[in-house]
Amino acid sequence: MITRDLQTTLYSFLIGKIALILLSACAPLAASQASPTPVIALGATPSSVAPAPPLEPQPTVLCPNPECVVTTPRSTTEPLRFNIPTPGPEPRTIWRPPQFPVPLALGPYDHFYLARPIAADEVNWPVANYRYGGTFFQEVTHTGVDIPAKPGTLVLATGPGTVVWADWGLFSGVPDNYKDPYGRAVAIRHDFGYNGQPLYTIYAHMQEVYVANGQWVDTGTPLGEVGDTGITTGPHLHLEVRMGENTYFHTYNPELWVAPPQGWGVLAGRVMESNRELMRRTPVIIRSNETGRQWEVNTYGPEAVNPDPYYNENMVISDLPAGSYTVAIVYDGKEQRLQVEIWPGRITYFTFRGSFGYSTDYPTPTPRPTRQPTPTP
Repeated sequence: MITRDLQTTLYSFLIGKIALILLSACAPLAASQASPTPVIALGATPSSVAPAPPLEPQPTVLCPNPECVVTTPRSTTEPLRFNIPTPGPEPRTIWRPPQFPVPLALGPYDHFYLARPIAADEVNWPVANYRYGGTFFQEVTHTGVDIPAKPGTLVLATGPGTVVWADWGLFSGVPDNYKDPYGRAVAIRHDFGYNGQPLYTIYAHMQEVYVANGQWVDTGTPLGEVGDTGITTGPHLHLEVRMGENTYFHTYNPELWVAPPQGWGVLAGRVMESNRELMRRTPVIIRSNETGRQWEVNTYGPEAVNPDPYYNENMVISDLPAGSYTVAIVYDGKEQRLQVEIWPGRITYFTFRGSFGYSTDYPTPTPRPTRQPTPTP
């Protein structure tokens, strides 16, 4: 429990830091058509997966000649097997496939328990260059994801639970604090938890709040409207997932909790130096081998973020269409590459350890968690 004096101290410190942050949340949408991705049949008969063609080293800005490329082949160990339809190209408009029904846990340690807080006919995915664990300045690390929906867009509850905070003052813990950096915000304590711990979601910067403290809400209940209250430079929804305690220091990456679109998956990794020290703010390139589309995500900053209890990751990127990808990290002047497969509704995992390279082995579980959300009193 954080005391009022500590809250005041943290609030004063972080106000000065966060005020400098450019929470740019209105990324322009590229314009091109896309074909819908078919819905997969989760109970279908397993099928074989064709081997990927050999990877030919290609020069890049950071790696201008093939001699500096180190390639780690794709693991031959396949996860859960089921029929996978051929996904369409990734949409570059606001259209995306419908979300998988929740709760979804195809892997024994996955926990896609939450629905999207913005409807599927609106922009409902995170700003690409400011994900969980991202930083604009050295001192402040992002504790959620920002969804750049337009002002007035309905904000929806991601799961059933009880509203434990509504309106101004959530970050500071002071009701009606109109200078609170989170602006008008809602916090929900969900009816389910994980590994016996309560689970909370936070919805910040709203222009209107529809619910009241103590009110029970269901998945999809309108909580309010997207806005730009608090410390922000533009309208967006700031979404957090908290576990154990409803505090700023107990957040986890929402991209491991919010279910992906049908036919799409998630990539998580732990990126380390050779001595196992975490590599902070390190660029990781993810490139589709089918379409050539490229994404970049940075590893987590050093403060106020927590890795998943099982994956122990320091980078996550969600909403990747199922298929074959190349992961690239520059280390000691060489671009180290790994071939991975993204599976619908699952988390693909890798580790990188400096001069030792990549591994696609999943973490050793201790102890084994429950597969389904655990009810909370």
